[in-house]
Amino acid sequence: MPSYDVVIIGAGAVAENVADRAVQGGLTAVLVESELVGGECSYWACMPSKALIRSGIALRAAQRVGGAREAVTGDLDVAAVLRRRNGFTHDWDDSSQVDWVHGAGIELVRGHGRLTGVKEVTVTAGDGTTTVLTARHAVVVSTGSDPLLPDIPGLLDSNPWTPRDATSAQTAPASLAIIGGGVVAVEMATAYASFGTTVTILARSGLLQGQEDIASEAVTKGLRDLGVDIRTASPSRVERSEDGMAVTVGDDILIAEEVLVATGRVPRTSDIGLETVGLEPGAWLDVDDTLLVKGFDWLYATGDVNHRALLTHQGKYQARAAGDVIAARAAGRAVDDGPWGAHVATADHASVPQVTFGEPEVASVGMTSHAAREAGRNIRVVDYNLGWVAGASLQADDYEGTARMVVDEERGVIIGVTFVGQDVSELLHAATIAVVGEVPIERLWHAVPAYPTMNEVWLRLLEAYGRPSA
Repeated sequence: MPSYDVVIIGAGAVAENVADRAVQGGLTAVLVESELVGGECSYWACMPSKALIRSGIALRAAQRVGGAREAVTGDLDVAAVLRRRNGFTHDWDDSSQVDWVHGAGIELVRGHGRLTGVKEVTVTAGDGTTTVLTARHAVVVSTGSDPLLPDIPGLLDSNPWTPRDATSAQTAPASLAIIGGGVVAVEMATAYASFGTTVTILARSGLLQGQEDIASEAVTKGLRDLGVDIRTASPSRVERSEDGMAVTVGDDILIAEEVLVATGRVPRTSDIGLETVGLEPGAWLDVDDTLLVKGFDWLYATGDVNHRALLTHQGKYQARAAGDVIAARAAGRAVDDGPWGAHVATADHASVPQVTFGEPEVASVGMTSHAAREAGRNIRVVDYNLGWVAGASLQADDYEGTARMVVDEERGVIIGVTFVGQDVSELLHAATIAVVGEVPIERLWHAVPAYPTMNEVWLRLLEAYGRPSA
């Protein structure tokens, strides 16, 4: 039986980072993958989705600037956008990713991996042959998540789009109904409305409900300005017919060429042998801050499967901590597992950055004002109109946007920031540093923003908050 220090089930971006850090720490590592090396982010999520969205955003950005506006004479070239997207996915060929894996000194075994015992993974190849891999130190589950398909009569039989279908489509449908109001729903509505597709969103609770109200309000308006029909309703039935997809909403029947289901995620753990080690198949894996599955000293879980933060960048952050701590434990070195230590994923709890690439963009980090109040924090919320910032007015004529800062009044530090508006994603990392570093408000006054850039909003937020007199 082939033996390695670390066996990782999955070979997406998160798994690759676990393996890379383990190898850099002096261990041997093998990835087990049944699909494409590089995983969901590379081929069906982060990269292709943003490639679909970016061209429309760039076109509208040009149309908002006098001089450039007059030079824009055509509509979006949808075929060219799709070709560009195909370039980012390498036409769903993972050869370059495989080359990177081998170049990093990581082994790769193709097939479906299942736990079959303590530190043991059995891999079933496409031809049915099996290989048993044993781990000297750790097995890491990094299998990601799958779309949640709600129990709506007729939905499964109608073969709806999942997010994978939406990001890999080679043509744009004439009409698209989207069930759900989260990030995927907003981003795919933004992309397909840019293509000229008639888009309808069915979101029972509205858009982006887990984010600040300023985000939901702005994105709802922005998408409606793009022509998206947003209904606060849920379908009661979905059927595919010769005319397309018939979606029953109340007393109405909505006809769309395709229906995209974007209602959440479930862990990809139903068929990886969890039962062989006493865990429940199909369950999320509960881990500590070193990403060790609770109750085990050899089983780790990184990325979506642990349900801490279903974002690729956060999963890669977890992966770096996991790879490093596995190497440290294997060598008998001290483990730095206190808050913000080298071997923990402390930021997962209340310092997670996220960008929703919608119309407009939403960039946020840390706690929302609602979450902070629910947690019993004594907070003050400061809002500022981004359109009043000189850099923003240069970025786009009649710029519309809002910045929100959530301050923990007892400690005098920022615990949450949200920006809403064109190009705000590039403002996010400064906010992330302020939140993670718990930089005192008084010290932030000495972080001088360059003029005239959108970063001047930091000065304006501080002025709105107020500076105590000496």
